Amino acid sequence: MTRFNHISEEVLIQLKAVVGDDYLLLESEDFERYTHDETEDLHYLPDVVVKPRTAQQISELLRLCNKHLIPVTPRGGGTGLSGAALPVHGGLLISMENLNKIIDIDERNLQATVEPGVITEVFMNTIAEKNLLYPIDPSSKGSCFIGGNMAHGSGGPRVVKYGTIREYVLNMEVVLPSGEIIWTGANTLKYASGYNLTQLMIGSEGTLGIITKIVVKLIPRPTQDVLMLASFATNEEACAAVSAIFRAGVVPSALEFMERRGVEWVIEYDHIQFDLKDGIEAFLMIEVDGTDMDVLLNECEKINEVLEANGCTEVLFADTAAQKESIWKMRRTMPVSVKSNSIYKEEDTVVPRAELPQLIKGIKTIGAKYGFESVCYGHAGDGNLHVNIIKANMSDDDWANKLREGIREIFELTVALGGTISGEHGIGLVQKEFMQIKYSDIHLNLMRGIKSVFDPKGILNPGKIF
Repeated sequence: MTRFNHISEEVLIQLKAVVGDDYLLLESEDFERYTHDETEDLHYLPDVVVKPRTAQQISELLRLCNKHLIPVTPRGGGTGLSGAALPVHGGLLISMENLNKIIDIDERNLQATVEPGVITEVFMNTIAEKNLLYPIDPSSKGSCFIGGNMAHGSGGPRVVKYGTIREYVLNMEVVLPSGEIIWTGANTLKYASGYNLTQLMIGSEGTLGIITKIVVKLIPRPTQDVLMLASFATNEEACAAVSAIFRAGVVPSALEFMERRGVEWVIEYDHIQFDLKDGIEAFLMIEVDGTDMDVLLNECEKINEVLEANGCTEVLFADTAAQKESIWKMRRTMPVSVKSNSIYKEEDTVVPRAELPQLIKGIKTIGAKYGFESVCYGHAGDGNLHVNIIKANMSDDDWANKLREGIREIFELTVALGGTISGEHGIGLVQKEFMQIKYSDIHLNLMRGIKSVFDPKGILNPGKIF
């Protein structure tokens, strides 16, 4: 392992010369918010926080740190759930908050160029004014940065119809650990010119380079949508209905699963009005969108037939914009409401969608074995289930020592069902111990080899993924 150096007075003077005193933080009370993200209760202190404003400044910072063996942690909006933005080795933390410009919206070619510090929802709203859509909208879209979305391979509910973030990134400007600045590809829809470095950067969690510009693909914005909320007596019935909808020939624009307890906690947390009936244990939130309402209503009829055949007890159609917003808010508020209720850990499982009933049944069985409870929700249309493990009555000792084995069993089940250990949250710091469940030593050594080519001194976001 690399033996890193602390930032000396000499290096500090050079850092100030790059970004200026106003964009450099030295005292822990000034940079406390940079010591954690949304991952459990983890805090790590960097030596210094800098807030550069250009790719050239980042280049100079990385050259300096590479020369002096100082670890560097890139950071976006701090909404991550894997600990990837935590400065576990101290050193220099580079906040991307000042690289926040929407540089260009090219309506002729349906693409846009943005800096990584642009808030995802701000970008979505800006292009919506031009009747365009960027469909990558994670729950934290109101505060997460688009660069962080790239670094983690983030998704959201509309991936099910429109595709993952990988299908919307055309090109990137990246600063390498040595300080060189490159463009990874081309602003074209096709790319067959050697290794695709753009795709390699997506999901690399800031371990290979720091993204400073992104060219994304846009699509025309749908003008109509219909939202349904379906109730089920069991989790397994709700999950079984998911793949049946697709087999019936319908591809929803969103298909979300919510467990009853999650809904109860949202009602309590957000004081929303919702008629939660006895005997209902799970919900599917299903949206279809497009430009022709007759087509959408026909799709809803097909979906309704599938739901009835799979044990659905009731279907609510959201008739107004306010009703739609209320249902969407219930789903988006769920992570916050769960976090506010109990000590918890969130895992990010994903399986082929037809295996969801086995996954959720297995999660409950494993919880009973180890003594923890769970609240599950997520992007069921993708097979992506967020598993919130609740401490509840579990002893502190069991929580500290037995829980990891329970989580390991959940991941082993996930992989046995054809899935993997993260769908959109990434590996970062907290999931790296589970990588061998999915990947052989050959896989992991190939990944380490890629890391060493980009970052031979290992200064960039060390301690993550491996």
